[in-house]
Amino acid sequence: MGKAAWQVPLYVSVAWVLMVSYQMFTETAVKSLINFINILWPFIGEWLIYRVGMIVFVSAFAWVFVLSSALPSVILGRERSVLVQFFVCLTLTFLAFIAFDSLKAYGGHVISYMLSFATLLENPFAALAYLSMPYIIMFAIDLQTRKRNKKRKALENITNVYLEDAAAAE
Repeated sequence: MGKAAWQVPLYVSVAWVLMVSYQMFTETAVKSLINFINILWPFIGEWLIYRVGMIVFVSAFAWVFVLSSALPSVILGRERSVLVQFFVCLTLTFLAFIAFDSLKAYGGHVISYMLSFATLLENPFAALAYLSMPYIIMFAIDLQTRKRNKKRKALENITNVYLEDAAAAE
């Protein structure tokens, strides 16, 4: 319990800061990528321009999902409910949107300074890399989990074979 007492607030704070910052830069990255696609394939670009809000939401949701998928593990341990994970993820997504709007409304000077870093994302390749991060992290977590499960299953098989051989030898 002692480890979780400092780990949970730290993790929630870091996740919240990352989500808010991701929310601030996602729209710039999405628009940059859509403008680049519009140059290459105008029909697809035009279709995407009308769906910027949805694309921003899905991108922000992907990042929030990555951050919040580990949160229930920290709070609840390995046994976690899918519904709890979904509601945590959905809540954090809406909090990120609300926090960004609040910062824009009340933090004028600070938010304008922070948003000046968004000019880096006007490069479509940097924008693509930025928007790909949550999906790359999801893929890496999935591979790591599969590898861990494979090792655990191999160890269980070795243990079962040993126990069967020991029982047969008696």
